[in-house]
Amino acid sequence: MSQPRPKFEPQIVVDAPESLWLPLIRCPANFPAEIFEVAILQLVHHPEYNSTLILRSEVLVEHTSDFPSLTPTLEDAIPVRCIHRKLLPRRPGRDAALEQYCTFYSTKGSTIVDNLVLTPIPDANGALPYYHPAVHHIRFRYLPGEVDVLQIEVDRLPGTPTDPNSRLYRTSLALLDTVHRYGWGALGNYKKRVHHDCIITREAYQDLYLLMRERHKHLVDTWQEVTDPYKHVFEDIGIATFLMLLWKDSYPASQETIDETAPWKSWGRPLGGFIDFGCGNGLLTHILVQEGYTGVGIDVRARTSWSHYAAPTPSSLRVHAFDPLSLPSDDALFPAGAFIIGNHADELTPWVPVVATLTSASGYISIPCCAWSFDAKFERSSTKGYPHGEGFVESLSLGGDGSNASSYSMYRIWLASLSVHCGWKVESETLRIPSTRNWAIVGRKREGDAEEARANAQEIVDDVRNRGVFKSRKPEGKAGEH
Repeated sequence: MSQPRPKFEPQIVVDAPESLWLPLIRCPANFPAEIFEVAILQLVHHPEYNSTLILRSEVLVEHTSDFPSLTPTLEDAIPVRCIHRKLLPRRPGRDAALEQYCTFYSTKGSTIVDNLVLTPIPDANGALPYYHPAVHHIRFRYLPGEVDVLQIEVDRLPGTPTDPNSRLYRTSLALLDTVHRYGWGALGNYKKRVHHDCIITREAYQDLYLLMRERHKHLVDTWQEVTDPYKHVFEDIGIATFLMLLWKDSYPASQETIDETAPWKSWGRPLGGFIDFGCGNGLLTHILVQEGYTGVGIDVRARTSWSHYAAPTPSSLRVHAFDPLSLPSDDALFPAGAFIIGNHADELTPWVPVVATLTSASGYISIPCCAWSFDAKFERSSTKGYPHGEGFVESLSLGGDGSNASSYSMYRIWLASLSVHCGWKVESETLRIPSTRNWAIVGRKREGDAEEARANAQEIVDDVRNRGVFKSRKPEGKAGEH
């Protein structure tokens, strides 16, 4: 069992000798010098983990010689590597991007990297964006001794305060904590259990998300429900972004002329459109329809929001109590090649892969929340399971402590194995949305014998019908008006 991380014990550096470099803060390293480079590489490649104002970084070029003139000369160390990166802001309309040199140094006579210096490249006016500390350079050091130490030093801009209440000090404290955490994780061979961007690349997702957020953030101000608008609006913008990119990768592009202001208009999309099961407030359907995608959202009752959305969304939202036991008589709801969306669909969640198989859907996504089996709450001790192969569970990236013993983990394993039973190749993704229930299972490719998969799905329907427990909900309100 891995050891817990030692307590982070930062100390203000006092009585430092007069120098270009001002030592601000230090802490015991708790890991050997050989690990330092691993820790600071993580810091360089993922600045967004330390600042909510930074979206990500992009490496522009890497030097191992002929280092840029802005990189500082250190008396006791020599440069061995320089990464020229670009910091991309999360809100480009407010903050500017910034290029930066990240220079790795080794103490003279050593091959171990024990210094990192970050050097911002200011704009033509010499200005730095708000998210960057007011410094010429910020230096991370590994100092060996009786107690090995991590230390942060700065070459600050004139007049920049460094007292414990200052922004520069607080930023340095957070950075030191991060390096300490990364180093200990590397020492313990930390294995990340939640993996993002398995299906869609982070860069593609983030770039499109920024555009979608600007196009739809006004929905926060016109929110008609009593629920939190910020959570729902930005969560559904994130899901819509993921679906648009998933469909782009899964279906052929159209032959229409590309609109440079909205290139997704010509991207691939499901030929039968989409069906949003249990669409609730209809927001996800609204965003997709407004961006040119064909589809419908169904729910057992209309919501206040439905009639307030801009055209043509209201005509795409329908009151309908879908009964999976009515198939194939309910086939009219499912055009050939439709894509099924189950976003926190509750009782309909386990039916998503079953219905996708029986209606010859082109794919589906399910984002499970409450744990339901076909006609009752999911019980890990009594709900019938489905076989799966070796390594299957590990491939699902379920997160948590890795034991997969929680009820929610067991439910997701059950859903994934059900999908395989119905003939789908399982893909999973931890979505970048503001929700603790952000794990998604995607089916977009068939595998195995198609007739056997269909027979398996039909057997589930027949068994549920024979038990006689399942009751579909009844439409509420004036269904004919929607």
